[in-house]
Amino acid sequence: MTGYLIGVDAGNTMVKAALFDRTGTTLAVASRSSETLQPAPGFVERAPEGLWQAASGAIRDCLQKAGVSGAEVLAVGAAGHGNGLYLLDEEGRGLIGIQSMDNRAEALATQIAAANGDEIMTRAQSRPWPAMTPVLLRWMAENKPDLMARAHRALLCKDVIVFGLTGRMGSDVSDLAGAGLLALPALQYDDALLRLYGIEALRPILPEPAQSDEVVGHVTAEAATATGLAEGTPVVGGLFDVLASTLGAGTSRAGEASIVAGSWSINQIFATALPEEPRALLASVLGRDTWVSCECSPTSAANLEWFVQTFLSAEAKALGEDPFDLCNRLAAESDPARDLPVFHPFLYAGPVPGARGGFNAVGAWHSRADMVRALYEGVAFGHRAHFEILDPERRFRTATLSGGAAKSRFWAQIFADALGMTLHLSDCVETGARGAAIAAAIGAGLFDSFDEATRTMARHVTHVAPDPAAQAQLDTRYRRWCAYRDALGAAWAAPQVDACEPHKTQAERTSHG
Repeated sequence: MTGYLIGVDAGNTMVKAALFDRTGTTLAVASRSSETLQPAPGFVERAPEGLWQAASGAIRDCLQKAGVSGAEVLAVGAAGHGNGLYLLDEEGRGLIGIQSMDNRAEALATQIAAANGDEIMTRAQSRPWPAMTPVLLRWMAENKPDLMARAHRALLCKDVIVFGLTGRMGSDVSDLAGAGLLALPALQYDDALLRLYGIEALRPILPEPAQSDEVVGHVTAEAATATGLAEGTPVVGGLFDVLASTLGAGTSRAGEASIVAGSWSINQIFATALPEEPRALLASVLGRDTWVSCECSPTSAANLEWFVQTFLSAEAKALGEDPFDLCNRLAAESDPARDLPVFHPFLYAGPVPGARGGFNAVGAWHSRADMVRALYEGVAFGHRAHFEILDPERRFRTATLSGGAAKSRFWAQIFADALGMTLHLSDCVETGARGAAIAAAIGAGLFDSFDEATRTMARHVTHVAPDPAAQAQLDTRYRRWCAYRDALGAAWAAPQVDACEPHKTQAERTSHG
């Protein structure tokens, strides 16, 4: 039988569209950038119309690259970064798009957490943080009331793409749960929960939820012209991108774990029920009965991208070498038995307000190769810190690994050794787009469940087991990494305390390990 599936994956900078056959094999991928705006310190925005233009262009490019007619596409699914806030007016015009790297509401998030954090955790299994959707809604209501008066619907990232395709201003349960907007396990809006955020008056603009694999609309004539898809093509509700990446990498069952090492450090465990004592930053749902606890922060491979852009891109260009290949080559030159530096991957966020990234324990004898390896280890240690929150009993000994780190066999081995876990690597690079296509395949009637679809469309091709000797070395280095992290807490917090008063270390850690 013929017929194809399209998955769209919208991150904070790039929007990718990928075409898959019924077995999950990637046939073509195209990407378009979506301009990021920073109108003030801590503000990270994009125009909703720009997001749709990037998505529609990527779909059109993908079809052209594959030489496939839009009429051959069975269904479309979309995934996008979670949280943030995209506001549309009644005519569907974009008012503002706030991305998940935004930090404008840091003080408000701290205030809400102090006043109602425990009850929010009980009702939604989420902890307030600056780019959390309900926190941003409160910030906008307090700081931009004129704009909020024009807002007709509050959407999440991938919902803007679904709206562009179908005209539907809605969302899905995985994204809304991940944003802390739904009471769990009911997966419904709850007035008491909205009051805890201070947004009960905004209930009318919240999007109606659907299941991720539910057909919520069909490609309109206007969208068909923009994308090259056929008018009437089914479109499903879509997915929170952390779940889409996990599905695309081959994880869908309770008892499994997943690591996504991309711009964000995303760490998830799957279960048949929500934990009685929630610890993770947020919880979401896959389908109707698989619950996902997720601990995450913007502390992963984005640190390597910064290092490459700042220190290595010109050299790599002069050598005619891919800069990330250069990083792998340098890191492999470092002797892991040496006393290496310590790197904390907190360039964009950290364990306490004011935390910053950087190298410590650097000696004159350390080489550039040692610095790169320390960065690789520091990012892996950040993921380990998240798993210590998610799984303190260390019940999970295997996980799938996707994202930037999975593209490097060398870095994947460091992850396995640092975490003490056997890691399964996918056969697919664009796992987020494939996860969205898996939801589309269910909506098209090709499969009955996420588990069935994932077993058919997603495969593991490499298994990386921890090396006992390397694991012992990294256990020692991880303890040192934690010691520096904890000791630096006083310095990071210094501007907020009286220098004459003795500083007390913050006992309760946040989502960043």
